[in-house]
Amino acid sequence: MKRNVKDVEASHRKLSRRALLLGGLQLAFAGGLAMRMRHLQVDQADQFRLLAEENRINLRLIPPARGQIYDRNGTILAQNAQSYRITVVPEDAGDVGDVIDKLSRLLTLDPEDIERAMAEMRRSPPFLPITLADQISWDDISKVAVNAPALPGITPEVGLTRVYPQQEDFAHVVGYVGPVSDYDLSKMEDPEPVLMIPRFQIGKVGFEAKREDVLRGKAGAKRVEVNATGRVMRELDRREGEAGADMQLTVDADLQYYTQARLGKESASAVVIDCESGDVRAIASSPSFDPNLFVRGISVADYRMLTEDPYRPLANKSVQGTYPPGSTFKMITALAALEEGLIGTEDTVWCPGHLEVSGRRFHCWKRAGHGHVDLNTSLKSSCDVYYYDLAIKVGIDKISAMAKRFGLGVRHDLPMSAVAKGIAPNKEWKSKTYGQDWLVGDTVNSSIGQGYLLASPMQLAVMTARLATGRSVTPRLLKSIDGVEQPSGAGEPIGVNENNLRTIRRGMYSVSNERRGTGYRSRIIADGMRMAGKSGTSQVRNITAAERAAGVIRNEDLPWERRDHALFVAYAPADDPKFAVAVVVEHGGGGSKAAAPIARDVLLQALYDGSPPLEAYPKKDRTNIEALQQRLERERIQRNRDSGSGSGQA
Repeated sequence: MKRNVKDVEASHRKLSRRALLLGGLQLAFAGGLAMRMRHLQVDQADQFRLLAEENRINLRLIPPARGQIYDRNGTILAQNAQSYRITVVPEDAGDVGDVIDKLSRLLTLDPEDIERAMAEMRRSPPFLPITLADQISWDDISKVAVNAPALPGITPEVGLTRVYPQQEDFAHVVGYVGPVSDYDLSKMEDPEPVLMIPRFQIGKVGFEAKREDVLRGKAGAKRVEVNATGRVMRELDRREGEAGADMQLTVDADLQYYTQARLGKESASAVVIDCESGDVRAIASSPSFDPNLFVRGISVADYRMLTEDPYRPLANKSVQGTYPPGSTFKMITALAALEEGLIGTEDTVWCPGHLEVSGRRFHCWKRAGHGHVDLNTSLKSSCDVYYYDLAIKVGIDKISAMAKRFGLGVRHDLPMSAVAKGIAPNKEWKSKTYGQDWLVGDTVNSSIGQGYLLASPMQLAVMTARLATGRSVTPRLLKSIDGVEQPSGAGEPIGVNENNLRTIRRGMYSVSNERRGTGYRSRIIADGMRMAGKSGTSQVRNITAAERAAGVIRNEDLPWERRDHALFVAYAPADDPKFAVAVVVEHGGGGSKAAAPIARDVLLQALYDGSPPLEAYPKKDRTNIEALQQRLERERIQRNRDSGSGSGQA
């Protein structure tokens, strides 16, 4: 059928519009393609040239600067210092053995370091740098730089490493860092990528480990160009990381130094707590060790020397060590009885030197007995029979509950390693632990701090601070984070009758200030500084029949590891308590003889914020005290000369 002219024209118009639309779309597509090609070929020419040469861009982490640690006055305890090291890139060195031999002629290389480096080379790609010598001097760096043309593949580098300028004084408090190990990574569910950086340092023990999350900081990053084999060609850009937070502890470095030195060569520990705030002013464990030895890996010989020492220098005795508290626990037994209304201050108990309980004879330390004893005399003379009698009346459950109110049998929340909970036993505890019933004899033993009872020096210091103040003083080790003050440990009223607390305090005052008191020989005589305390001797063995037959009765006749522990707790001034102290001397014998003089001297050092006047001491002690003060001052000056001042401001 023939189409008319109008239909033909309409059809042509439709085709023209479609052709125009299709042409426009094709033109737009071609234009977009051309612009994209220009972007790829011109704007991104450099990047694709790198790809064409089989190069690629990698993102690499930059380790952050670790936060520094200070004492309460701004003295540096843990800092970052520049560390010079020598590295080698095996593929650049060619004959590695020959290059190392040349290097060893310039500076002294540790054979252990070389052996470790060779082992690392065998399991690492040849383009990665391997450390040959670490923490070397600037003179050694200069020698290597001058002889660089003859040492292919050898590079001197500068980095940061951890340094502990106070050395042994804070080893158990601050702890130390070390390179991340496979064991460290195995304990983490999702390790941060920064931990994969070779030889990256993290906290291993102590405060360094417990506050690792805050001290570590945030890693930075850099974009680097690497070739197909992974070798770095150049750095493209960099974003610096975020340094870790600076931490300020409550400990006083000067008091800590004195306390550590005063413990001397004993296997011992001491804790000083601020009664007002709960701040831990000193926390010493002796013997100690130099944490700097662990930063880059301690030698086998040095580590063996520490682990084989019978005095256990690696153990933090102040919070980790637990001991029968001995007679320092008698205040708790007495307070439990007072709170129950079972005794009055004038009530007396007859002490013939022993007490028969269930067919067994429990002896007093004074075999001849103390005669009629009231509460004040029982503390002053440390009569055991008085407390045997009290314990049977009050019962172990109430004694245990009172012990926990005063910080015993409680794990205190401190950022330190292996903080012990101790044991404040009761009937339920023995049933769960041993599947046995509690016996009356167990109660009698517990009344004088023996039997199942165990407490750390930190717990004993907390107990003493709470007795002195009537508040639930809580130990605080961290003072501030980046200048932000942390919550106080002052605590709320403990809820014990104040009259009963005054009675206990009078007894503790008598211990140190009345002639028949067990701590009288180690008293403070300065006005306004008088000390209230309590000695303790905890038995760690029974003398066997064979030893008794051989005449071995005295504590000092036994081998060191079987001798009694010596303890002393105290606070001062007695009428306005500022500091509480606890001292434990392992196998030291009597507390009044071995531990009380240390506690007195440390308390005076804290009260005077430095060396106290000789007039504060009894006349018989002044010559020895003066000699001790002079010796410690000489040692302090010498150490500062050897290691630098080691001080800075937070």
